[in-house]
Amino acid sequence: MDFIHGIFAQPWARVALVLVAALVVAIVIFNVLRFAARRVLHPDAVLAIVLQRCERPFETVLPLLALQFALMSASLGLPQTVWFKALHHAVTVAVYVALTWLAIRAVSGVERAINLRHPVNIEDNLRARQVQTQAKVLSRSAMFLIGVLGAALILMTFPKVQAFGASILASAGVAGLVVGLAARPVLGNLLAGLQIALAQPIRLDDVLIIQNEWGRVEEITGTFVILKIWDERRLVIPLQWFIENPFQNWTRTSSQILGTVFLYVDYGLPLAPLREELDRLVHGAPEWDKRVFVLQLTDADQRTMQLRILVSSKNSGLNFDLRCRVREGLIDFLQRNYPQHLPQLRVDTAPHDAPSGAPVHVEQPLGGGGSPSPEPK
Repeated sequence: MDFIHGIFAQPWARVALVLVAALVVAIVIFNVLRFAARRVLHPDAVLAIVLQRCERPFETVLPLLALQFALMSASLGLPQTVWFKALHHAVTVAVYVALTWLAIRAVSGVERAINLRHPVNIEDNLRARQVQTQAKVLSRSAMFLIGVLGAALILMTFPKVQAFGASILASAGVAGLVVGLAARPVLGNLLAGLQIALAQPIRLDDVLIIQNEWGRVEEITGTFVILKIWDERRLVIPLQWFIENPFQNWTRTSSQILGTVFLYVDYGLPLAPLREELDRLVHGAPEWDKRVFVLQLTDADQRTMQLRILVSSKNSGLNFDLRCRVREGLIDFLQRNYPQHLPQLRVDTAPHDAPSGAPVHVEQPLGGGGSPSPEPK
């Protein structure tokens, strides 16, 4: 007994006992809270999803907070030795790191819960894409600010950094100007991200045309946007670019879209059979959304007529396939039934009793090739 009493008479033994007791209490509290949360909360509830994301960091934070509290209590009756100060400082830094981790995971959990409640794999996902875009951009901005704040708190625990911070505050005007100029791109992208989250000129899965590139918004981070090009390339664009430059958004209010097909034909082509063939092609195409299809003569020059076909689809990808289907079908119809009315190159002929030196009649398809031949009757 005297031996045990002598051991606990030592300051380090009392500190060790307090630390062990704090750890045991923290572990018990953590397990009780986890058991209660799993029994009470529904797995799909927002709080349950957030707690699930925070489980690992919370499992670290709770013991560290217990250690911090135990060290603060033990320091009242112990000499402030070097090793004790080092241990206290190490635990303080660990607490700040764990709290930063916990806050970031909590924000991530909220984002995940919002995304699960608004899935984009549905027919009409416009509202879901709006909500997910806001959640992603705002959560990335919040995570960035939390990380900066956590790093600042950790650095301020070091005395030398505190002295450095005081010297910076003493010359706040010059330092603020230098830091502001250096951080202008970062702050510009951060503010642009907030503008995009609130005004939403773009959203996740939007179809954009940027610098003649067609693609879908694959990812929005705190600093840039990833545009997935149709040929599997990725275009990386800073957030601030979308605030300062014009671009096309094909799915701003709806994914429905009209597509255009142009044909150039000879003046002798009757349009009624072509309209009937267009009707047959469109009604047999699964890409058509049964809204719009029309054939119109929109222009004419000295050689050909310009025909414009409008067709509608639920989205731009389907519309591209539909336009290809219609274009191929109508050209095949013309080749089989009206090859003589494909674009021709004409040269007027003079009558046989015209004076000598009149021009010779020449007629051939546009594009050349082969010997001249008269127009088929």
